[in-house]
Amino acid sequence: METVECDTLVAMHARRPAPEDLPPLNDAARGVRLNKALADAGIGSRRACDALIEQGQVAVNGQTVAQMPVWVEPSVDRITVAGKMIARKKRELGSLYLMVFKPRNVICTNRDPEGRRRVIDLVPHTQRLFCVGRLDAESTGLVLLTNDGELTQKLTHPSHEVPKTYQATIKGRLQPEDIEKLRRGIFLGEKKTGRAQRARTSGIRLITRDVDRSKIEITLREGRNREIRRMMARLGHPVKKLRRIAIGPVKLKGLAMGDWRTLTRYEVGALKRAVR
Repeated sequence: METVECDTLVAMHARRPAPEDLPPLNDAARGVRLNKALADAGIGSRRACDALIEQGQVAVNGQTVAQMPVWVEPSVDRITVAGKMIARKKRELGSLYLMVFKPRNVICTNRDPEGRRRVIDLVPHTQRLFCVGRLDAESTGLVLLTNDGELTQKLTHPSHEVPKTYQATIKGRLQPEDIEKLRRGIFLGEKKTGRAQRARTSGIRLITRDVDRSKIEITLREGRNREIRRMMARLGHPVKKLRRIAIGPVKLKGLAMGDWRTLTRYEVGALKRAVR
């Protein structure tokens, strides 16, 4: 069978990050200065490109640039000069950073003797990728995949305390005293040590509630096994649905369940800044 380069597969099957996934054009975190992107594309010197911009000859994503400075992501933004689109810069080979919207009953391990569907099975690839942390089989939501071992270690190590945010639908009507208990911490037994340790949230917000169920947003920094499910069970509010919606600064957006996309340069940079 013919081998296909991983970046080719990304281009074929991944949803390309959209311009709306990026910071605004006046935010330096978006990428590179517009005149540099034009110069790199062979339009001319940076000074000549500045002149074209001042003359109103340059547009980004259909909007004529009228005010500087402007930053762009050349692999994502549609940049035109006098109505003609410049070639998009190809993403550099090397480290890959992917976002996956994990469905239920898909697991986060690379090896499974039971032959269950894995997160990596949702992503066609030739490079070896790893899940950044775990999300239990019953839960849905954001999973990051990468071949960057150093970043994976930092994102999962407890010392960095990278927050992870979830939306949970639980059985019953959550009371203010329950929320206070979650903030103070709930003791959970640990199989490895045989001791109970306090598990606490770093943020909790009630979204909706009625007699039969409540919906909450909850943020953790520890990441113990099935921590939210165990905490809510101790309070008498078993979890009915659980979805992870953010890992650090990266939020689940722009995907349907089961889909995936490459992270933008801004998202990768934000993750790396989060663990410094």
